[in-house]
Amino acid sequence: MLEISNNVSVDEDEIEISAIRAQGSGGQNVNKVSSAIHLRFDIAASSLPDYYKQRLLQLNDKRINKQGVIVIKAQRHRTQEKNRAEALQRLQQLLKSVTVTRKKRIPTKPGKAARQKRLDAKIRRGRDKQLRARVRIDS
Repeated sequence: MLEISNNVSVDEDEIEISAIRAQGSGGQNVNKVSSAIHLRFDIAASSLPDYYKQRLLQLNDKRINKQGVIVIKAQRHRTQEKNRAEALQRLQQLLKSVTVTRKKRIPTKPGKAARQKRLDAKIRRGRDKQLRARVRIDS
């Protein structure tokens, strides 16, 4: 069982995990051992509540393909067990991120003192620029 929250969890049967050969450097070990993990999780076929499914499908995440399947590839570690644990942890983080709702921002207006301070600063800057101008002598 993969715990998402107190009352939501995902059964391990819904997660498809397969071992593949890792990419990149690593010498002969890379060519012999399938230590990387390819995790697939079908959102539509899962037992998640509809709220979770909708929010996941609305996410603009490269790990979710057009068919609504989450694909995670873990190959950072040398052992299959560590990569499997990391892939499950990344899936758990993705599913948890959907539950967090951001607080709506309420636009505010500057106060009277702040407006006056801004106007005073503009007047001061204008005076400074005026003093830089060429002095004209009227005759």
